[in-house]
Amino acid sequence: MSSRDRILGRVRRALADVPDDETPYERVVGRDYLREHGERTAGRTVDLLAENLADYRALVHRCADAELPELLARLLAARGSRTVLVPPGLPPHWLAAAAATRVPDRAADTARDLDRVDSVVTGCAVAVAETGTLVLDGSPDQGRRRITLVPDHHICVVRVPGQVVPSVPRALGRLDPRRPLTWISGPSATSDIELDRVEGVHGPRTLEVVLVSGG
Repeated sequence: MSSRDRILGRVRRALADVPDDETPYERVVGRDYLREHGERTAGRTVDLLAENLADYRALVHRCADAELPELLARLLAARGSRTVLVPPGLPPHWLAAAAATRVPDRAADTARDLDRVDSVVTGCAVAVAETGTLVLDGSPDQGRRRITLVPDHHICVVRVPGQVVPSVPRALGRLDPRRPLTWISGPSATSDIELDRVEGVHGPRTLEVVLVSGG
């Protein structure tokens, strides 16, 4: 008998005198919590997202759809980025004005290869205003999870107000739990026992978020 069999046997014996409960899980677990806190206009929800992103030390920019290529070019140039990692489904016109060399997302690339890239530009699946959180789900304009965890500089483009929701429960209603979800609240950061903050340990040291309206 394996260790697994012994453990499962103990579980069965412990539950032997417990009556069967056929109540569906969805009915057992209460869902009467607030879906969001307060009522806001779409514009105020976007403003709250911007405030909370900045509170997490993300750099927040706003522009119209037609201004996006020039803004991305300026952000990459200001960073001194010579290479930029590009997910396969990123709209080509986003980087049309950028001078940086495009690096495609390749399955064969190692962590060392990705670490050599200066920046990465992605879209997002949804952004949560109340928590200042960006959620990526591996869609073509976002690429695989690792391309946003290894490079030191991440620019994430958020369509507003369409991709912005007020709360986490509202975000969960839009997301497919079977997809590889990455939840990002500001640049990567951690603190040691002395409360010394260190950024860039397990993700990008610098997160820039572009809130794009129109288009």
